[in-house]
Amino acid sequence: MPFIDARLTVPVDPAGKEALKADFGRAIPTLHKTETYLMVQITDSCDLWMAGEKLDRGAYVSVSLFGSAAPADYEAMTGRICQILDDRLGIPGDKVYVTYHPVSDWGWNGSNF
Repeated sequence: MPFIDARLTVPVDPAGKEALKADFGRAIPTLHKTETYLMVQITDSCDLWMAGEKLDRGAYVSVSLFGSAAPADYEAMTGRICQILDDRLGIPGDKVYVTYHPVSDWGWNGSNF
């Protein structure tokens, strides 16, 4: 039950969003999850500030997942997310924040896991 919420300062066309979604789907096994239940939200053209400066190229990515993962897995996933954003959109890793939100109660299809 992972959910990846990506907020990006740059505009991304529909094909680019599909490519990002596919990249996130290939990365999610890093956290021992599958793409089967992965939900992704991509919000582009956001205003983000870091250290008091408006970012031309930056991102905030929030990853929620049912259960939790090991710190090394989170570290690896951060690396993958930063690489995806750099490769696809030219957003450098030092302008990306990634947060993780383990969730113990997760609902779907009228009930909870």
